[in-house]
Amino acid sequence: MQQQLELIASIPVANRLGEGIIWDEQSSSVWWTDIHGQQLYRLSWPDLQWQSWTVPERISCLALLDESDPFASRYPLLVTFASGFALFNPETAAVHWLAKPDQLALQRGNRFNDGRVDPYGRFWAGTMVEQRQYAGQAGQLFRLDPQGCQVQRQALQIPNSLCWSKDGCWAYHADSPTSEIWRYPFFKITGNFGPGQLFCRTPVGVEPDGAIVDSTDHLLCALWGGSAVARYSPQGQLVESFALPVSQPTCVALGGAAQQILFVTTAREGLTAQQLAQQPEAGNLLIYRFPVAGIPSRRVAALPWETFNYAS
Repeated sequence: MQQQLELIASIPVANRLGEGIIWDEQSSSVWWTDIHGQQLYRLSWPDLQWQSWTVPERISCLALLDESDPFASRYPLLVTFASGFALFNPETAAVHWLAKPDQLALQRGNRFNDGRVDPYGRFWAGTMVEQRQYAGQAGQLFRLDPQGCQVQRQALQIPNSLCWSKDGCWAYHADSPTSEIWRYPFFKITGNFGPGQLFCRTPVGVEPDGAIVDSTDHLLCALWGGSAVARYSPQGQLVESFALPVSQPTCVALGGAAQQILFVTTAREGLTAQQLAQQPEAGNLLIYRFPVAGIPSRRVAALPWETFNYAS
C-alpha cells in the first residue's frame, strides 16, 4: 500500500530528464542534472534559490571533490558527460577531461548514465545503450581510482541504482530493464565486487532508477514508470512505497540539517501531451519531508588528476 509524504515544494524546472541528484552538506544545497536538457542545477536549502548552467555535453551524474584536493579550487566537480569523465567548473565552464573509456561504443549510440562515489572515495559510473543499432552493443560499469579508469561490469543495458550499504560492505546495482536490483560483497581495499545475488524485483513494467541508502541501511529507489519511491529493508523486502504525482521519478537524495528532506528528480521525456496534462509536476524537482534520516554525503578522494592526460 502506498503512503503519502508531505510535499514541501516543487521547483518548476521542467527537466526533460532530471537525474543524478546529490546533497552537499557544506553548502546546504543539492546538485542535479537534466541530461537531455544539457543543464546542471544547484538549489540551496532552505531558501529554495536555484541556478543552472548550460554544459558542453549532456551530463548524467556528478560528485564533489574533497576541499583538500589541490584541484578543487579550479574544478569543484567530477562529472560524467555523455562521452566520458571530466573535472568541471560550472562558473568558468572549464573542463579537464580525464577519460573516455567506452569511446567506440559511445560513438555508436551509448552514453554515460548513473554514477556515485563509494564509501572510500572512488567514483563509479556506467554507460547505457541509447541507440540499439549495432549487434552486441552493451554498456559497462567503470571505476575511477588512483590506478585509472577500469571496467567492473559489462553487458549492461541501462546501469542504475548504484549505491552502498551503510558499512560499505555491500554494493547495490541494477540493469534497469531487467526490473532487478542486485547486491554484491564489496571489498574496501581492492574496490572490487564479489559474486552477486538478487536483492529485489520491481513490478512488471516498472524499472529501478537512482537509489541511495538511508541511516537505517534501507535502500530508497526511484521507480521509473511506477510513480513512487520504494524503500527496501537490508534483506530486500519492500517496506514502504511513497506515492508521487509523476510517473517517471529518476533519482533521490536525503539532505537538510537533520538529513530528513527528500529530494526527487523527475522526467518529462517520452510523455505524451495528454500524460503531461495529467502530470503537471513532471520534470520538476519534488521536495518532501521524510520520516527517516539519510547518511552524510561522500566526496571524491583526492586523486592524481594530473596523470589522467586525456586529450579531448
